[in-house]
Amino acid sequence: MADPMLRPMTKELRSVRQIRQYAKEPVPDAIVDELLQVARWTGSSKNTQPWHFIVVRDREALRKISQLRPNINWLADVPLAIAIVLDDPGTSNAYDEGRVTERLLIGAHLQGYGGGTAWFGDDAQQAEAKRVLGIPAGKTARSVVAIGRPTSVKDPRPGAKAGGRKLLSELVSRDRWGNPKG
Repeated sequence: MADPMLRPMTKELRSVRQIRQYAKEPVPDAIVDELLQVARWTGSSKNTQPWHFIVVRDREALRKISQLRPNINWLADVPLAIAIVLDDPGTSNAYDEGRVTERLLIGAHLQGYGGGTAWFGDDAQQAEAKRVLGIPAGKTARSVVAIGRPTSVKDPRPGAKAGGRKLLSELVSRDRWGNPKG
């Protein structure tokens, strides 16, 4: 039997959503500082801590980044975003990027804020985002995590997929591929 103390935490983790609609109110510096501490303490491969974070509040910079791809046009209206800059594009750094992204999303949620990730796109789009943010050529930047007070969990983009999740029976095998729970 599962530990009943885990149930509230599991419920809380399951309520973290990708947010694309935010209130205009600014995110207080104290919240941003706490989120940056969460990011700083995120584990990384071989403890390399391969990241640098750029807190972006500049409306024009956010507008320019939002225009890189139609799927991230919602970034134009976010109160702030945190760009994740990596030392290089290596596989372990991509893994670490995912870890720190998820920590920022969970941290924002636990503070009563929402977060959403936006991927810049292909190499040319990433290069343009780096130019907008003044990121040196030798660094890798592929995404930002937007932070703010959510106004909706609905995806405002045209043609957005419906929410929900696959059944565990579709996702899990036991001991070997294809063995159902049993």
